[in-house]
Amino acid sequence: MTIRFHISNEILLSYSAGTLDEASSLLVATHLALCPHCRARNDAADSLGGFLLDSLEATSISPAMRDTVLSRIRNEISTGEAKSPPRVFANAIIPDPLRSYLGGDIDDLRWNRLAPRVQQILIATADQRSKARLLRFQSSLTVPSHGHNGRELTLVLAGSLCDRDTVLYRGDVAETDEDTEHQPFAGPGEDCICLAVTDAPLRFKSIFARLLQPLFGI
Repeated sequence: MTIRFHISNEILLSYSAGTLDEASSLLVATHLALCPHCRARNDAADSLGGFLLDSLEATSISPAMRDTVLSRIRNEISTGEAKSPPRVFANAIIPDPLRSYLGGDIDDLRWNRLAPRVQQILIATADQRSKARLLRFQSSLTVPSHGHNGRELTLVLAGSLCDRDTVLYRGDVAETDEDTEHQPFAGPGEDCICLAVTDAPLRFKSIFARLLQPLFGI
């Protein structure tokens, strides 16, 4: 199925520049593993960044700083920390790099109950600017109506997610902000599995949902 909803230019440029938080970068990288269109856009952004760097006037650095940078690069290569292409797993629901964070594919994961018919896995990141979680909604489940105190990125990995007049399928990305109020629901048939990244708590309308929010951590 063709991916119709892509990463915005603003977020993709931040990702290319290396200024995006770790959780959001994980979502973008996972989307890129599924989306040839956005991989081409990211390559173009990388090329633009390289051109801008080449156009800057050279600045001399001390021998000590040069040796420190070269030593760090060599260390990253030797320990495997250098950036490498995503691995490809045939028939996998979870693509790399998300698969590496989780330690396996869907059948290997240990889910935690978030609410009736909803499960989650919190994804640990060193950068605390945003939170990443894998969510599993049973088909036809409706999420409580809510707004946002910040940005939320949602990447669908299986099933479908219906949001107002939009239906998102595998590889599609939804981006919401403080101006968004909605009540998405999982499409019929297959459970909806998605990666969600938030940089602020949600703003639930229901008093009951607000009372339970500290337990949800969302």
